[in-house]
Amino acid sequence: MGVVRRCTRTACSESAVATLTYVYADQTAVLGPLAHLAEPHSYDLCAMHSQRLSAPKGWSVLRLAPDPSTLEPTHDDLLALADAVREAGRPAMSQAPAPEEPAYPHLRLLKSDEDR
Repeated sequence: MGVVRRCTRTACSESAVATLTYVYADQTAVLGPLAHLAEPHSYDLCAMHSQRLSAPKGWSVLRLAPDPSTLEPTHDDLLALADAVREAGRPAMSQAPAPEEPAYPHLRLLKSDEDR
């Protein structure tokens, strides 16, 4: 199970449900679904803090609603999970070359006249 990310607001211990990012060039605060990875220049917010969000004067807030079709696992997600489980269950292959294979395939052993 993955680590539950917490709201980044001071003294809030609720689970994060949204990610806030500032676009300084456009003076826009973008609030969207929780990002897959925590970024150093974004802020994870709980439901209450994401609903109460306000932007500095002169800034706009862009709220991106999650796509309902992405909330549940898709058929491709389930197939990828099954493939990963199958791969993890396979025995590990040795990285060393097999004994019948030469360690240096580009080199050949030539017998001298004395060995014949």
